Amino acid sequence: MGLIHHVVAGSGAPPLVFVHGFGCDRTDWNAQVAHFSPHHQTIAVDLRGHGLSPGAATDCSIERCGADVAEVMRALDLPPAVLIGHSMGCRIVIEAALQAPDHVAAVVLVDGSQFAPEMGAVMRQNFALPDGYAEMTESIFRQMFTARSDSAVAAAVIARARRLPRPIGEKMLADMQRYDVHRLASSLASLLVPVMAVQCTYSNEKRERQTMRAGQATPYLAMVRANVPSARVEIIPDTGHFPQLDAAAATNALIEGFVRDVS
Repeated sequence: MGLIHHVVAGSGAPPLVFVHGFGCDRTDWNAQVAHFSPHHQTIAVDLRGHGLSPGAATDCSIERCGADVAEVMRALDLPPAVLIGHSMGCRIVIEAALQAPDHVAAVVLVDGSQFAPEMGAVMRQNFALPDGYAEMTESIFRQMFTARSDSAVAAAVIARARRLPRPIGEKMLADMQRYDVHRLASSLASLLVPVMAVQCTYSNEKRERQTMRAGQATPYLAMVRANVPSARVEIIPDTGHFPQLDAAAATNALIEGFVRDVS
């Protein structure tokens, strides 16, 4: 496989590289590309097996996806860029930053999370059922939106997630859980660039996704702070899992301020 599909727009440094989440594609970042491309080179990617990038389940892992993004940055010969990942993409931009450090100036984690060890057994149980994967995916994505979300946008995102081939979806979900348990904390701690976490939601003890309030602490944010003590943490309250869609202006403002400070 050659380079994953990517779209380059605009010019100006530092470049901004946008990486989507599980079951999504590069178009989730359209509002950010439109906002930043007049002053920055922007690169929005489709991860392997997503959007317009081909990919087989056997080749799908967080590390491989991180390598794909790193290969795009090298092929474009980017100067140090700000990598911006959403959800699963948070893990992937961390990996890309570790694999191509000369091309990375900073990392932004948009509504990241960390699967617990026990989620491995939960996933295997669901995947063993005829409709278990589809039902789990549907439940996960429906919790990502709130009453404030655009219902048409939410419906389109959910429908797109349903179209992700089951073998790829199962492999990526299982691999996220594997990565979170065994690599996420140590990979974060290995970053040598500024980090900002933009958080909107968290999962409670019942694994239900909840919106956040200003100043709220969560186990995920505690993990980020423990491994990157200098990390900037920003909360967009009362917003669903897709702030780049539901709160584009607030998301853009936070990214813009961070980019200005690290440039």
